[in-house]
Amino acid sequence: MKRPANRPILITDAARSQRDQLRSREVRYVVMMGIRAACLIVGAVLVSAKAPLLWLWLPLCVAGMVLIPWLAVLLANDGPPKEEHRFGARLRRRERPEPEPLSLTADRGSRTIDAEP
Repeated sequence: MKRPANRPILITDAARSQRDQLRSREVRYVVMMGIRAACLIVGAVLVSAKAPLLWLWLPLCVAGMVLIPWLAVLLANDGPPKEEHRFGARLRRRERPEPEPLSLTADRGSRTIDAEP
């Protein structure tokens, strides 16, 4: 998306670097795989201990072991949303006032305030 010529460039509008995006996706993937491993271990402990309500907890653990890897791969391969699809960007565009153009000639009726007496 091109910005209009009279709008200032803000550093907060800059996209994250490719390295930062990749790093956050790697961390998210490892965390999700850790949760999957925890589901496997908890399921094995529940079965070996013959825990009460095993009929409830075991399907939850199995669902975690099956769904989490699928979601982890999808999220690891996903990129950041495009600017036109981001809700915050649309909101910022509406809220941000247009800057006033600077004039090269000063108004004669304006006052100048200095910090020094």
